[in-house]
Amino acid sequence: MEIEFFVPGQPIAKGRPKFSTRGGFAKAYTPAKTVNYENLVRYAAAEAMQGRVPIPGPVHLWIHIGLQIPASWSKKRRGLAADQMIAATKKPDADNVLKAVKDAINGVVFIDDAQVVSIALIKEYSEIPGVKVQIRPLPIEAA
Repeated sequence: MEIEFFVPGQPIAKGRPKFSTRGGFAKAYTPAKTVNYENLVRYAAAEAMQGRVPIPGPVHLWIHIGLQIPASWSKKRRGLAADQMIAATKKPDADNVLKAVKDAINGVVFIDDAQVVSIALIKEYSEIPGVKVQIRPLPIEAA
């Protein structure tokens, strides 16, 4: 059972927790931008699961991060970016987008993100920004 889904829009990296104090107690919270993006990813994953139960064993996670090509670039430069001739070395960091996706699909596609034992990750410019995700169970035994 392979699961595949697409999250449209500019990918968002997992934000660092913010801290506040109330009544002398410190409280950590996730930034709203991260929460909103994780909810969008979770919704797309739940749609792809079609009511199935989460995968119980080890999984391979494949993620393609398509960043929006900057509108300020020339037509020639935009064309080069669309043809993958310009590397997407700007933010967001690929590993932080990965973290946001893994946290969002935790409990939806797989039981726990510790089950991810293999990852393929690509970050490049795309004319259609978004994140494409594929999760495939692996035919190996869990520890």
